[in-house]
Amino acid sequence: MGAGIVVAGASMGGLRAAEQLRAAGWTGRITVVGDEPHMPYNRPPLSKEVLAGRAPFASLAFTPKASAADVEWRLGARIVASRLAERTVSLDDGSVLPYDGLVVATGMRPRRLGCPGPLTGRHTVRTIDDAQGLRDELTRPGARVVVVGAGFIGCEVAATAVALGVAEVTVVDPLPLPMVGPLGELLGRALLKRHEERGVRFALGTGVAGFAGEDRVTGVVLSDGTVLEADVVVESVGSVANTEWLDGNGLDLSDGVLTDGLLRVGGRPEVVAVGDVARFPNARYDGVPRRVEHWSIPADTAKHAARTLVGTEQAPFAPLPTFWSDQHEFRLQSFGAPALGKNDVRILDGDPEGDVLVGYHTGGRLVGVVALGGHAAATGAARYRALLLKQPALTA
Repeated sequence: MGAGIVVAGASMGGLRAAEQLRAAGWTGRITVVGDEPHMPYNRPPLSKEVLAGRAPFASLAFTPKASAADVEWRLGARIVASRLAERTVSLDDGSVLPYDGLVVATGMRPRRLGCPGPLTGRHTVRTIDDAQGLRDELTRPGARVVVVGAGFIGCEVAATAVALGVAEVTVVDPLPLPMVGPLGELLGRALLKRHEERGVRFALGTGVAGFAGEDRVTGVVLSDGTVLEADVVVESVGSVANTEWLDGNGLDLSDGVLTDGLLRVGGRPEVVAVGDVARFPNARYDGVPRRVEHWSIPADTAKHAARTLVGTEQAPFAPLPTFWSDQHEFRLQSFGAPALGKNDVRILDGDPEGDVLVGYHTGGRLVGVVALGGHAAATGAARYRALLLKQPALTA
C-alpha cells in the first residue's frame, strides 16, 4: 500500500476533502490530521445558537459519509512542518507522515489584539471550547461586554449577548459602520439602526489602545482616550491563516496559501488547498486570487481539489460564494461577490427600513445580491442565484 493522501486539517474542509476524494475515485489510504480533539463540526452556530445555550455540541458534529468510513483520523495532533520536495509532513509528537498527495486544509485562527493590558476576560470565538467559555462569562449577572470588531462574528455575538440579557453591550470598530467592508454603506447604515434599536451600543471610527485592569480586564481604552467599562471583551478583528507549517517550501503564504485555478499549490500536482486557507482565482469573476471565508467554500473547494488531485478535473474553479448571518430576529443572505460591486449598489426590492434586497454591480453587471430582513427577503435573494450562475466570467 502506498503512503496515501494526507489531509492537513480536520475541520469541515478536511472532512469534505476526504469524502470528495472517495467520490472522485481514490481508493487508497486517507489520513486526516487535526489539532482539535473533536471530530469536524459546524462552526457558524458558535456565535449564535451555542452562545445562546440552544445547541449542544452533539448537534454540531458532522456525520461522515459512509464512503469515508475507512478514513484514519489523527485528532489532537498538529502538523508543525513540511517538506514538499520529499513529500512528508511532521507532527508535534515527533512523527513524520509520508504522502502521495497532500490537502492543505488547516484553516484560520482568530487574530488577537497586541494592545497592553491583562489577558483574563478576553475571548475569541472560533472553537466549541471558545464558545462555551464565553457563554459562561456572558451569563454572569450584570456583565458588561465590549465586542471589538463590527464584522459578521462581532455583530452576531453582540446580538446574542443582548438576547441573553447582558447589562451592556458595546461594539467598537475603527470603520464608520458595521460590516461596511464587505457590504457597503447602504446595508451598513441599515444594520447599525437595527442593532441600536435592540440595545447594542456602538463606538465607531475609533480603535483600541489598551485594556484596563490588573489580573483581569475591567475596561477597554479607546484610541481617543475614552474608557469603556467591561467585564468581558470579545476580540473579533479578523483571522490569521494557519500556514506556518508550510514555511521553507518556496510558497506564496502572504495571505493564506496561493493556488492556481485548479487549486494546486506551488505548481505541484500532488498538493492542493481547500477551505478559507486557500487563496484562489475565481474564474467567475476577475481571476484575482482571494481567500473567501464563507460557509459554502470548504465544500466547493473540496470537490474541485479532490478531482484535481486524482487527475480528473480540467475546468478552472468558478464557485458562487454564499453566506448568511443571523442577527437578532433578522437574517443577511448573500449570493455572489458583493465586495466586488460596492461602488455600484442598487436596491432591487423593498426598503432599508424593512426587508430589502440589494444588488452589487461591476461594469453594469450584477455580481452579488444581499437580502436583509425576514424569510421573504432571503427567498428574494435566492431567486437571483440562477441568474448569477448563468452569467459569463468577467474575464471572458
